[in-house]
Amino acid sequence: MHAYDIFFEEVEPAIDVKIDEFRFLGYEHVTRAQLWEYLKKKKWKTPKSTIRLFEIVEDVLGIKVGEFINYTTVEAYMDTEFSLENAEEMKELLK
Repeated sequence: MHAYDIFFEEVEPAIDVKIDEFRFLGYEHVTRAQLWEYLKKKKWKTPKSTIRLFEIVEDVLGIKVGEFINYTTVEAYMDTEFSLENAEEMKELLK
């Protein structure tokens, strides 16, 4: 559990505003959980002990669409496992 998880329910309206922005720009499948996870892994790697609610909201609303998309792309590549021992997978990779 991340130190800022206690703020999640309070900032859900701000997260929803950010999700609406993503949808407006054509990214229909972004979820609250994905945005929250992004913040925890990228912005809040080292939680501050004196964080205030308005700072959390500011971070949520300050998410840049391009940075989030880059993050999810890298995460997807890191989660994909290729076995170079399998000839069919190697052919797919080299297409």
